[in-house]
Amino acid sequence: MTTNLLADVESGTTGQEDRPASRFGWLRGFRSARTLTGVVLMVLFVLMALLGPVFVRTDPSAVSDDVLSPPSGAHLLGTTHTGQDVLAQLIDGSRISLLTGFVAAALATVLSLLIGLAAGYLGGLSDELLSLLSNIFLVIPSLPLVVILTGALPEAGSLAIIIVISLTSWAWGARVLRAQTLSLRKRDFVEAARASGESTWRIIFREILPNQTAIVAATFLSTVIGAILTQASLAFLGLTDVTQWSWGGMLYWAQNSAALNYGAWWWFVPPGLCIALVGTALSLINFGIDEFINPRLRSAHIATKNARNKPMARRLPSDEAESDDTGASSPTHGDVVLEIRNLTVEYQTGGDPIRAVDDVSLQLRRGEVLGIAGESGSGKSTLAYAITRLHQPPARITGGQLLYTHPDGSRTDLLTLSGKALTAFRWEEMSIVLQSAMNALNPLLRIGVQIDDALQAHRPAMGAGARSARVRELLELVGIDPQRSAAYPHELSGGMRQRVMIAIALTLDPDVIVMDEPTTALDVVTQRQILQRIVSLKDRLHFAVIFITHDLSMLIELSDRIAVMYAGRVVEEAPAKHFYARPLHPYSQGLLASFPTLSGAKRVLTGIAGAPPDLGALPSGCSFRPRCPRAFDRCPVVEPPLLLLAPTGGSEDVAGRRQVACLLYDGADAGRSGTGSTGIPEKVQV
Repeated sequence: MTTNLLADVESGTTGQEDRPASRFGWLRGFRSARTLTGVVLMVLFVLMALLGPVFVRTDPSAVSDDVLSPPSGAHLLGTTHTGQDVLAQLIDGSRISLLTGFVAAALATVLSLLIGLAAGYLGGLSDELLSLLSNIFLVIPSLPLVVILTGALPEAGSLAIIIVISLTSWAWGARVLRAQTLSLRKRDFVEAARASGESTWRIIFREILPNQTAIVAATFLSTVIGAILTQASLAFLGLTDVTQWSWGGMLYWAQNSAALNYGAWWWFVPPGLCIALVGTALSLINFGIDEFINPRLRSAHIATKNARNKPMARRLPSDEAESDDTGASSPTHGDVVLEIRNLTVEYQTGGDPIRAVDDVSLQLRRGEVLGIAGESGSGKSTLAYAITRLHQPPARITGGQLLYTHPDGSRTDLLTLSGKALTAFRWEEMSIVLQSAMNALNPLLRIGVQIDDALQAHRPAMGAGARSARVRELLELVGIDPQRSAAYPHELSGGMRQRVMIAIALTLDPDVIVMDEPTTALDVVTQRQILQRIVSLKDRLHFAVIFITHDLSMLIELSDRIAVMYAGRVVEEAPAKHFYARPLHPYSQGLLASFPTLSGAKRVLTGIAGAPPDLGALPSGCSFRPRCPRAFDRCPVVEPPLLLLAPTGGSEDVAGRRQVACLLYDGADAGRSGTGSTGIPEKVQV
């Protein structure tokens, strides 16, 4: 098939070579000022415990006549009521306090590992018994239990205290590790190890445990903090051997000697300050580990900085917005309600950014349904969240515009909105229907209350009676008996819950509704009912829909136009009927060829070989090349641009245009597309 290009498009830029992520990317989680501060503080305390007696040779138990002396050159931190040097006691006490904290935490972590990993991996009766044991220790208040156990011991030395603390501190860590193990034990790499004949404990410690090192480290540091505080509490209560100096023991003697009444602040402030600083240091280090575990924390400061630097929102006059150079994808906007221009969304995960949406340009007309299809991982949901500005770190919009056209013809770039302006726009002009209604609805609130919430937030002057009438009206619109407004989400079927989500999206009569796979978890009959309701409401209320799904057959029936995404890019866009009759991109052809026919001779279905690429290591040139049956010598070298082809039927508006990102249609190689049958079935099962 030969097509006429409306404009000359360069053959593209050479693709980037595959770049593996840095092997030491996890170290970036420890580059923040907070984490470095914690590490430095902790190193200083360890050095004080190890090397302090070398520089301060005073016996911490030696008495003198210089009693309750404030800090001076002779005694840098003053003396006690018996003339003992406070600095010497502080240094000597750091050894017991830190040793107790780290050793008790190590023992508790070992117990957590053994019990948590065994319960999560073995399952069955072992899981029930070990989980019951963990829950019993979690229910019992830890400090009273420690006090009781310590009081029952014949000798409360350091070793006994360490054992008691470790026995009462393992349960929470075991619970966390069990939950993580449950999610890992069915992963492919664990199944492969099991199939290869590896022993149970080898799988646990060689396959599962290495994937939880960050969680183990965070659990250990949290336990260290708790152990130091517990030891200090026991010493302060006199339940330990107070003849051994520790920070808690110093507080015990200061309290018994009425140091506060004498104004001897230098006696009790230093040990209390040391306990607080150690806790702060370990918490800061733990935050660095949390940044490594949770990418949202790692890049939240980037998103905040970008938000501060964004300009105030402004409406763009039609001629100003139209004058921007948008290449091949800039027809007059006319009745275009939303224009996506060169939108790029990246995930900041500590290494190189992952580009999930790459230079996407689309236009949505008033009253139409724009379908977006693609496999999982193609960037569809990321695009939906970016359009509605609901994306969260580590996702970050790094380029492009989202131009919304108001009824008066003026335009607003949604990327310039923030704060109250964005909140007002998000449900007044654009709303979203999420794919999992049960997760999106609050299980503790009645559905009528949840619809009413949007009205209260955006229509504060609206009376209760008017809001109640609007709730009933919305439920009727989506085919739900208004009497069910008092029902909870769990009392409704999946289809009914999805209708409630649509009702919430329609609350303020928006011009655009983004639907992110709203029928994924529903059966075929319920899907049909929901789709019919969407079409009926669209025709009645005249809103536009961006409908995102992996079900291409559904889009062909529902949509006016279809855009196909692959590896974060739009690879084809066309009117639905023309897309169905003759898809251009090999990826689109493969998607359609995987559906069975309703009539004609039976045939073997042909799926697409391979799997979608890793967005962090895309192949050079065309990202679909490794799976493409029609790849040729230019495909590994040139990244195909999105070409605007001659509009169907000679129409110049958005509805009739076709776009494709494939070197088979770049002019010089147009003849490669061939003129024979594409092997696409005449009918697709919908």
